[in-house]
Amino acid sequence: MKSILVYYPFTISRNANSGSKLRPIEMLSAFEDFGKEHGLDVILISGSSQERKNQFNELKALGKLDNLLYCYMENQTIPIWLTDTNHIPKAPFIDYQVLSFLQKKRVPVGVFYRDVYWKFDELYPLKGIKKKIMQTIYRFEERFYSKYCSVIFLPSMEMGKFVDINQTFANLPPGGKMRPSTGERNTSMFHSLYVGGINNEDYGLGLLIESLRKLNMSNPGVVSLTIVCREDEYKNVTQEMKESINSINAQVKHVSGESLNELYKSVDFAYIPRYKSTYNDFSVPVKLVEYLSNGLPIVATNCEAQKSFIEEGSYGVICEDNPDSMYEAIKTMVKNKSVYKQNIQATFLEKHSWKARVKKVHHLLSREEI
Repeated sequence: MKSILVYYPFTISRNANSGSKLRPIEMLSAFEDFGKEHGLDVILISGSSQERKNQFNELKALGKLDNLLYCYMENQTIPIWLTDTNHIPKAPFIDYQVLSFLQKKRVPVGVFYRDVYWKFDELYPLKGIKKKIMQTIYRFEERFYSKYCSVIFLPSMEMGKFVDINQTFANLPPGGKMRPSTGERNTSMFHSLYVGGINNEDYGLGLLIESLRKLNMSNPGVVSLTIVCREDEYKNVTQEMKESINSINAQVKHVSGESLNELYKSVDFAYIPRYKSTYNDFSVPVKLVEYLSNGLPIVATNCEAQKSFIEEGSYGVICEDNPDSMYEAIKTMVKNKSVYKQNIQATFLEKHSWKARVKKVHHLLSREEI
């Protein structure tokens, strides 16, 4: 039986409370489903460096790696060699050994390259000599992938201009699963939702509030807002922000998991109001796919990657990052929400499920049509 190797040079998180932790789990599950559907054995190597070494040696001795179609791997936001709990690898050469073995066997390797935040001084928190050392290690990691990988999967193609890896790029943003929704709501008020951070101006909550304040002046009582954020963030946010939130009678909730899923069912549409910046232009927020998985159309700013994602499927309205433009976008959403919801139901799963992501990986690495 032909097989696929999924190589995660880190320990899979059991508490997947963020998109970066959830992604490896969802991709592995989709690979396993894909393998069952197409008669392929899916082999996983993951864990600490010592655990990976033990797994690799055992699989190699048993001949389990003799008939591989390809290998899909992911990195983390920390360099591949430092993913052990204390960042000191007990088996520092295992990743070289695995990828060197695959290269000798002529097994194509594709890696999902998660982020390049370390290239932006305003985002990377380290300073001084620690920063220089870590950035040097990150550059070694890029050269490592240039040597051993044939396809570099990115959250968006817009990120490619910041990646110094001399291989083929392909976009592989987060995937989703369509969840049951309550369908169309026949009410005079539209309920809208913002999920995310509130302690950073870059997230755009202030922009959203100002847009809704403008809407309420011309169309009072048409759109309500619920804000979902972490409780500690809300406690520590400025009094000015709390007053702004109160000025539009927005509800603030601190929910997650099933409670958040239930909240999604009572909402008509959602927002991603991030300010446009170099980094925001190529990043794809996980909540974009989370909203769409719950059938929610989106009002979003024109950051390039999220703009392309939403406009390609006509899943919502794009605006500039200023109150007047967002105000107009919200009015457009109110008028056309049903059309956007229908578009989500019609094409989201086909184009953007985790299964669709695995199909793309399979096609690019095996060159087989599905």
